[in-house]
Amino acid sequence: MKIWWIMIGLGLGTFIIRVSFIALFEKWEIPTLLQRALRFIPASVLFALVIPQLLTYNNALDISPSNPRLIAGMLAGLVSWRTKNVMLTILSGMLMLWLLQAFCASP
Repeated sequence: MKIWWIMIGLGLGTFIIRVSFIALFEKWEIPTLLQRALRFIPASVLFALVIPQLLTYNNALDISPSNPRLIAGMLAGLVSWRTKNVMLTILSGMLMLWLLQAFCASP
């Protein structure tokens, strides 16, 4: 029974936090500086999630050409920069990673 109270409390807490921003900015206009800063949050979060995965291999820092994740990530970054196509970026990165892992796997 205790777990249900915890889940209800966490749900209410999340709801209150989200509704507070909606109610607050319904009455006030978001300052321009804050609007500009908020635009960078999704890219910053994605960067913080992806970079550690690209730079580590076998649970150690590996920035060498033998790191398949790094090579695939660099290709995906290049495809993203050139095409601006999210699906093509994901597919090219995944395909390169699979190919590198299949054909260049260390014994």
